[in-house]
Amino acid sequence: MSRAFLLSLGLVTAAATAGAGACQPVQRPDGGEGPLAVGAMAPALTAKDHRGETVDLAALRGQPVLVYFYPKDGTPGCTKEACAIRDVWGYYVVAGVAVIGVSTDDDASHAAFAEEHKLPFALVSDPELVWAKAFGVTSSFKILHRTSFLLDEQGRIDKIYLDVDPGVHADEVLADVKALYRKDGGAGATVEGDGGGLGGGADTPAQAVPGAS
Repeated sequence: MSRAFLLSLGLVTAAATAGAGACQPVQRPDGGEGPLAVGAMAPALTAKDHRGETVDLAALRGQPVLVYFYPKDGTPGCTKEACAIRDVWGYYVVAGVAVIGVSTDDDASHAAFAEEHKLPFALVSDPELVWAKAFGVTSSFKILHRTSFLLDEQGRIDKIYLDVDPGVHADEVLADVKALYRKDGGAGATVEGDGGGLGGGADTPAQAVPGAS
């Protein structure tokens, strides 16, 4: 049996045995429960990613940020989701979007996952559910439910994705980034470079997004 199949089987088993308790809203450290609401400030979290580099949400203000929580490295759905972002990474770069993937896997697992699939963005290990609880993301036996948050340039929650389809999520986020820039006046800083060969020649981040006019 393949490693991916065994990991998927483990996820299904965990979900099936979690019971009704997994459906209870998460109690957040700020006193609220459930996912952070649209318009709320994202928590000022910091962590080391799989490369040993510091990820600081407060320091990332000034650009859109996608924080996406996923169940486990190497499973089919999580691989599809990560690789879909990788495949349009040039658009994310030119549009100025930072991406942070979060799961309870350890740094070694993240490093191997990123190396195998050539992932260009940060992966954060959250074994104690610090990030998950701060954002109000549910879990079953420390396996996070697939949930994403798009933060605006002020660090506020602009969009919450509670029912993520791994195959279309990357493009879905890009479309919402385009809408975000338009809502903010369609400006955004001019981005230099060609974003890895995708979106080159765009004058603003909004124009770098596929379908932007």
